[in-house]
Amino acid sequence: MKTGMFYLIFLSLTPLVAYSQLSPAEIGVMQPIHKLFEGMQKGDSAMLHSAFTKLVTLASIGTDKEGKTFIRYESSLNDFLKAIGTPHPEAYNEMIWGEKILIDHNFAQVWTDYAFYKGKKFSHCGVDAFHLVKEEDGTWKIFHLADTRQKDGCNVPPAIQKKVEQL
Repeated sequence: MKTGMFYLIFLSLTPLVAYSQLSPAEIGVMQPIHKLFEGMQKGDSAMLHSAFTKLVTLASIGTDKEGKTFIRYESSLNDFLKAIGTPHPEAYNEMIWGEKILIDHNFAQVWTDYAFYKGKKFSHCGVDAFHLVKEEDGTWKIFHLADTRQKDGCNVPPAIQKKVEQL
């Protein structure tokens, strides 16, 4: 009964994903991703940290002012955790949609569009690419996260915009 209640609560907290269309394995893969975004919104670095493996790579891919492609690696997960856990006036709200989930045994990849907001104010959009591993206890953890970032050309769905307005 407790497990069933947990899933009902979890599903009610993550309405952006059409869970009726996801398999139980895909729901498991998405759990640490939703935990990451919930931790970001709450400024809870411990919650965010629990979504990741011990060794993690974080990267952002973008274009500089001259139009050249760059890859910027985060120096460590600890820097990201510190940035999230340091009090800031507005909540960090990252909204995702269009998830594409691929699973092969204990490895999974999730590709998703996103829009990032500071509070209700749009900041940027792009694509998140997650690599996850299923640990010995059966839980999934993120071991690599790469994203793109742009301010223009963002086609944020109306349903996502409405969610942000309701925050």
